[in-house]
Amino acid sequence: MTRPRVLLADDHRLLREAFTRLLETDCEVVGAVADGRALLAAAPEVRPDIVVLDVAMPLLNGLDAARQLKRAMPHVKVIFLTMNEDPEVAAEAFRAGASGYLLKNSAASELLQAIGEVSRGRSYVTPLATKGLVDTFLHRPEPSAKPAELSPRQREVLQLLAEGHTMKEIARVLKITPRTVAFHKYSMMEQLGITSSAELVQFAVKHHLVSG
Repeated sequence: MTRPRVLLADDHRLLREAFTRLLETDCEVVGAVADGRALLAAAPEVRPDIVVLDVAMPLLNGLDAARQLKRAMPHVKVIFLTMNEDPEVAAEAFRAGASGYLLKNSAASELLQAIGEVSRGRSYVTPLATKGLVDTFLHRPEPSAKPAELSPRQREVLQLLAEGHTMKEIARVLKITPRTVAFHKYSMMEQLGITSSAELVQFAVKHHLVSG
């Protein structure tokens, strides 16, 4: 059996290096990137079989990156490797197209196993997962939270705003005009009943678009 081609995405350099060393005997690690946008740029170039990514990443979070990746490259399998034990986040990860979800503190013993399971067309959820995690993504398939009301572009703008980027910086990242960025910002504020930039940031943190 050929070794699976794996692309890693995590914003911590030491972790990327550690995961590369962990996987390189059994997998072909074709790249390691630091954010969701770099992941989307690299994937078509390196053609991975499996992407291992974190939930919390700068510029574009893992959940939204996974959604975009699966639309562009539906054959690619996605495994989330994260510190986030929130069952709602795990459920959202599977709704975004994930085949696996495991925690970083068990990566040494589980990551290769998860890659093996996913390579065979199965799903993998860490045994450390609580019953609540499993119940959430099995029995509550549709989220009730407000982020579902935001468009993908609004979510992108919101994450970048919450990370402290200026409208000009956001416009450059998204290849749109600053006026369009402002339009999205104030449309979101009206749509969500939010009256300040601080409340927008709080909303982004609450719904895992950025880390708290």
